[in-house]
Amino acid sequence: MVDLSRDTDRALDEGRALLRDNQTGGRHRRAGFASIGRGSAEIKQRNLMLRIKLIAGALLAIVAASMVAGLALDGIGFTGLMVAFLAVAAAVMLFSNFPKVKVPKRADLNRGDVRQLVGRTELWLEHQRAALPAPAVTLMDQIGLQLDALGAQLEGIDPAHPAAQEVRKLVGEHLPETVETYRRIPAHLRREESAGSTPDKQIVESLGRISGEIDSVTRQLAAGAIDDLAIRTRFLDYKYGESENASPEKK
Repeated sequence: MVDLSRDTDRALDEGRALLRDNQTGGRHRRAGFASIGRGSAEIKQRNLMLRIKLIAGALLAIVAASMVAGLALDGIGFTGLMVAFLAVAAAVMLFSNFPKVKVPKRADLNRGDVRQLVGRTELWLEHQRAALPAPAVTLMDQIGLQLDALGAQLEGIDPAHPAAQEVRKLVGEHLPETVETYRRIPAHLRREESAGSTPDKQIVESLGRISGEIDSVTRQLAAGAIDDLAIRTRFLDYKYGESENASPEKK
């Protein structure tokens, strides 16, 4: 009887290699499918881990069924081996491609907490890049990095905080609306000049302004954290510095 565990180990090794490739950015992936931020990358990684678990479960089930059949029938023969091999190949092929990462709808972007907002928006933006001009794609990647930093800052802030509300409107409404408005313009008209500009130039300008606004909010939040750190540093310096200066007198 052929050792099906060898096929199982090989399939699991391929799954681990796929996971490593996903974590390092996937050298052989096309740029249009690369993650623009940690939020979307985490969504993809969770999906990949689910696929690997499904592959492992399916292969273990096939091996177990083959062993039981072999014991009951005193061997499964060549036909049984071929059926088991085809079942392994089908399971690996099926769960290597399904379930796919579900691209969020625009209406769902602004739901959930800030972390979910950032992850969904990044994933949604990735699937819009193919329709954007090259300078806009560069800005989109930059915005992805900005969203990662901003999302981390907002995690510990009250959702009712003005900065959090501003981010929700900026990231969950204005940004996707800008991209969708551009995409509604027929491709052959996007480079056509009107009133001294073109839709291609306008989308780049609009994304640049949004990037600037995200940077502004990030700096405002960072300024508060820097002030808090400075106050804490002065307190520690006063408390422990004074103790150190007083200690020689006590001696």
